[in-house]
Amino acid sequence: MSDETSPPISPELLEILRCPIAVQSKEYGDDPGRLELVHNYWLVCADSGYKYPIRDGIPVMLIEEGEKWKDTAVNDLPVPPPLS
Repeated sequence: MSDETSPPISPELLEILRCPIAVQSKEYGDDPGRLELVHNYWLVCADSGYKYPIRDGIPVMLIEEGEKWKDTAVNDLPVPPPLS
C-alpha cells in the first residue's frame, strides 16, 4: 500500500482510464469519461457522476461500484473506501 504523499496510481494510468458508463454515451463529447483523482482514494467522472474507489492501489472500475457512490457528494466519500 502506498503512503499518503504518493499517488495511489500512476499519472500515466490515470491519463488512460475512463469511466465505462461515460464512454458508452455519445452525449459527453470527444473524450468522455475522464477521471479525476479525489482524496487519493477515488476516481471521479464529471461526465457521468460515477465514483470509483481505489482499494490497495487498484482502481475498482466496475459499473456497479461506480453507481453505488454516484449520489454521494465528493466531500462525503469515505477515506479510505470501505471494502464492499
